[in-house]
Amino acid sequence: MGVYSIKDLEQLSGIKAHTIRIWEQRYQLIEPKRTDTNIRYYDDQQLKFLLNVALLIKNGHKISHISKLSEDKFNSEVERVYEQTLLHDSDIHLDLDANDLVVAMIDMDADKFGRIYENSVRHNGFEKTITQVIYPFLEKVGILWSLDQINPAHEHFISSLIRQKVIAAIDRLPMPKDGKKVILFLPAGEHHEIGLLMAHYVTKKRGHRTYYLGQNLPDKDVDAAVLTIEPDFVLTFLVEPSIVNNAKSTIENLKSVCNDCDLLIATRLHPDLEGFSMDRVHLLHGIDDIYKYL
Repeated sequence: MGVYSIKDLEQLSGIKAHTIRIWEQRYQLIEPKRTDTNIRYYDDQQLKFLLNVALLIKNGHKISHISKLSEDKFNSEVERVYEQTLLHDSDIHLDLDANDLVVAMIDMDADKFGRIYENSVRHNGFEKTITQVIYPFLEKVGILWSLDQINPAHEHFISSLIRQKVIAAIDRLPMPKDGKKVILFLPAGEHHEIGLLMAHYVTKKRGHRTYYLGQNLPDKDVDAAVLTIEPDFVLTFLVEPSIVNNAKSTIENLKSVCNDCDLLIATRLHPDLEGFSMDRVHLLHGIDDIYKYL
């Protein structure tokens, strides 16, 4: 069972903590639980409820009305609004899909994931689904990881589903004959492959020749690949906390291998990287940064 503070709910739902407190006091919308030492917290069911409240609010419902709904009426209204959004407002739908995927992950509901994904691709196309649904969802997963609120089973479950979809989309792309040569890999100890796969799709879609080396690649193997391929770019992700905490030295080691190419490093903001600058090394903090260089 997840244990969340009110600030955690704010990050995951997009509803301000101050607003949640007002709703608690004025409408008894959600009642925090308390530990044995009287510290307030919220659980998975309350997080899912608040994500659905956000869905209704974004579709014009008043909180005063939502607070009076029975559980059955609330659930049926959420379903009705979701189906209506699919048909009439793709932009709101994209935002809501990212939230709904969090619920699908918590419940380990493959059918729900498939329905959300297929509906989004049908209405918005694969690339927009990746950039505006999957990426925001993965940011929420990152928050949940940092809070230690999902276990490896949750992450592996949802990652496997996303991985299958992205690999299928990559395979459907034609093999470019020209374009820049780009090596994509994850360094030793790094196993979070989804972001790298999505970068692979984006890079190949833009006509570059991609060399996908996968995850957990030792330095010596990166060195051998660079010598053989002579790439224009080397792209990697630093996600694992222990690697992010040593990002500066990791980047310096990679740069010594990739001296004659541009190094693209996708990683979270970290104090050690504030003001970091190295020739032909570019830090990426989102999909737009990948578009910028590739």
